[in-house]
Amino acid sequence: QVQLVESGGGLVQAGDSLRLSCTVSGRAFSDYAMGWFRQAPGTERECVAAINRSGGKYYVDSVKGRFAITRVNAKNTVYLAMNSLKAEDTAVYYCAAVSGFRFTAPISPGQYNYWGQGTQVTVSS
Repeated sequence: QVQLVESGGGLVQAGDSLRLSCTVSGRAFSDYAMGWFRQAPGTERECVAAINRSGGKYYVDSVKGRFAITRVNAKNTVYLAMNSLKAEDTAVYYCAAVSGFRFTAPISPGQYNYWGQGTQVTVSS
């Protein structure tokens, strides 16, 4: 059974930084493409960043230049470094995994099989 455990959320001020972590257990981490999604109240879940098995990355326009997704296969972990945080970044952030996708980075929630429990990120202005 595949499990995803997120950590690193919290309450910060605008302009601050946070780093989210997601550790995967249950199967070879290198088999998975990984994504970070977020969902604010009343909105749809959106892909913030994704990374395929080869290291290719995707970012939604609103976070380009501020967020960075990385994966460390030896630690079964994917990270989301978030800098210059804004109030509009406030949401529950979810980590997700799907097997395959060596050369593309999936960005639709429906493409992912496994999800973490979510971690709250709140940015005060």
